[in-house]
Amino acid sequence: MKPYQILMALALAAAAALLIFGDSSPDSGIAEAVQRSVPAATSEAASVPSAAAPERNAKAHADAAILRLIPRSTLVGEADEATFAAGAGIFQGQSWNPPAPPPAAVSHAAPAAPTAPPVPFAVIGKALADGVWEVYLVRGDKTYVVRPQTIIDGSYRVEKIAPPAMSITYLPLNQVQQMNIGALD
Repeated sequence: MKPYQILMALALAAAAALLIFGDSSPDSGIAEAVQRSVPAATSEAASVPSAAAPERNAKAHADAAILRLIPRSTLVGEADEATFAAGAGIFQGQSWNPPAPPPAAVSHAAPAAPTAPPVPFAVIGKALADGVWEVYLVRGDKTYVVRPQTIIDGSYRVEKIAPPAMSITYLPLNQVQQMNIGALD
């Protein structure tokens, strides 16, 4: 065995011996409160230094009074009183969150009229065929060849093609939008 293991075994044996042979009888003595009076000489002893000062200080400490406890209800109030209302208790919380934004002003004006979404098509080219302009549009993976008065997906209608712009009407709101298709080639 190593030396520290022997030392630990001896400490364990000593603890076991104390457990078995030690005094385990409960203490039956009750400590009673002692009523002491504060002598008037204690204030004089503190202010007048003399050769007998250590004697007086020792007596003053021996005669120190133990004050009675003040009931909790006198100090902080009862639990059902308004003193323990939210945020008014003796332990107030600290919040590190930023203050809440002020409430939005309620406007009684009519809501804004709906507007057409931006044109979802991209132009990939245009051509003049038989005197009529054709524009090649793409949205996602679908390609469209459009001429004037062509309806695209039931939502858009091509009104006029005049490079460098094309007029498209958003049918649900009947709003006309312009789309840049590039200058004449």
